[in-house]
Amino acid sequence: MPLLRRGDVGPVVTEIRTTLTALGLLPDDPQAPAVFDLTVEHAVRTFQQRRGLITDGVVGPATYTALRDATYRLGDRPLGHQLAQPMSGDDVFTLQERLLELGYDAGRPNGVFGHQTEQALRSFQRDYGLIVDGICGPDTVRALRQLQPKVRGGRPLFLREQERVRMAGPMLSGKRIVIDPGHGGADRGVVVGGVSEADLAWDLARRLEGKMVATGMEALLTRGPDHCPSEADRARFANDAGADLFLSLHTDGNPSPLAQGVATFHFGTGNGTTSTVGEALAGFIQREVAARTGMLDCRTHGKTWDMLRLTRCTAVRVEVGYLSNPHDHRRLVDPRFRDVVAEGILVAVKRLYLLGKNDQPTGTFTLDDLLRHELAKAE
Repeated sequence: MPLLRRGDVGPVVTEIRTTLTALGLLPDDPQAPAVFDLTVEHAVRTFQQRRGLITDGVVGPATYTALRDATYRLGDRPLGHQLAQPMSGDDVFTLQERLLELGYDAGRPNGVFGHQTEQALRSFQRDYGLIVDGICGPDTVRALRQLQPKVRGGRPLFLREQERVRMAGPMLSGKRIVIDPGHGGADRGVVVGGVSEADLAWDLARRLEGKMVATGMEALLTRGPDHCPSEADRARFANDAGADLFLSLHTDGNPSPLAQGVATFHFGTGNGTTSTVGEALAGFIQREVAARTGMLDCRTHGKTWDMLRLTRCTAVRVEVGYLSNPHDHRRLVDPRFRDVVAEGILVAVKRLYLLGKNDQPTGTFTLDDLLRHELAKAE
């Protein structure tokens, strides 16, 4: 679909206004013109902020899908696993959350009805004497609403995620990491002064890949220099590879030349559903890169971008500086700077698996330290 922004008109704008009104973000005014005006833009920004989307006031494919998904409530329609076009919506998210509360592993509550959600639903139906068809219809919805959850005071899925990290042990050797250089091919990302985000991300990814391989990790890249998979395809690549972690690398741009610094993103919906391991890894990366480079610390943030939402493993996205900022730009084009960033990300991954044991102060771990640590553990 085309991008919709302030000044646009037409049936799709009318649909967006109707949806925003139903969500309580616009006043109910039957006489309101079918135009994407400033009021609609503010409502779209509010919706994007709440849903962990890019807050730009523009309705693109991700925002349009999220607006559509937000209109569904559990029980509005039968839910099932469709291979060709998976069902998505807030009703699916509610179903996943409810199954998880009842002790059934429906996977990450991402609002997409996949195979794992179907298996959890079938197990629930089997245990409670319902027809085991993997379809969430009226009888299943009624049973879900009547039963008390088995688990309270925590997020079972993310407790499992933490346990997987603990069981994986402190060694880096053998862990499978998918590295995702942003953009690629014809999509150059942010381009300033002939320097493109796609090229910088590719170079940074190759540096990180080399350091990870040196520690015994298996590092896989989501793309080559001439390709640009969709976010969903990048997430699917990580899922098919059985990755332990997914690291997406980007730089940023902003109309204001004052915008600068590093920021890291993890899966989080803004309503309390957050990948605790993803948040921890994002925090480690943020602190390591900021400490080693002196870049402005723009903190960590929960988002629902497809690459974070659709990956089954822990996933983070790192925005390393602003090409639109003269100071960040000078540093980003320096290969030595990118090498420092790659080492910081590698050390952050190590900190995640150390779980606070035998750790060192932020910014002091080096690649040589990691190699010695891996060698000592192996012996």
